Amino acid sequence: MSRTKKITLGITAGALALGAGLGVTGMASAATTPSPSATSSTSAEGSGSTDGVRGGHRGDRGQIAADLATKLGVDEAKVTEAIQAFREANKPTAAPAEGTKPDRTAQDAAMAKSLAAALGVEESKVTAALTEIREAKQAERASALKTRLDTAVKDGTLTQDEADAVTKAVEKGVIGGGGH
Repeated sequence: MSRTKKITLGITAGALALGAGLGVTGMASAATTPSPSATSSTSAEGSGSTDGVRGGHRGDRGQIAADLATKLGVDEAKVTEAIQAFREANKPTAAPAEGTKPDRTAQDAAMAKSLAAALGVEESKVTAALTEIREAKQAERASALKTRLDTAVKDGTLTQDEADAVTKAVEKGVIGGGGH
């Protein structure tokens, strides 16, 4: 293998590692949620709850309850409680077999059904709201990744081809960072 190919492969691997690091950084920052205080409210300022919806791409874990409450026109505290109840009732009893992933579609449908029943809202409305929220968060992550990659290209850390490769890997679900 020529030296140029080895260097290109090394740089591409580094770019992929950077993209994976971006995804890990996003997950790590989402893992730290503030503890609710005795004076916390259900306003937008109090949306730092720890409802921690499973799945998704681990953005601000408390924000989904606020977003869902707004979209459905229900009290945020009720949404938070319903999400927590769903999570408790659906905790996995064992880790999935190596190389397998839980069925995301089935999980989403079960969550929508559970939240609809708990909140007294049509299941189709809950499903649509959850889809809108996830798509908006995914677009935000993709935009943030693009900004970081553009900066890396501008700074000379990556070439445009390498940045494009990272973007493609994220879009195809090979590495985390922008959603797929």
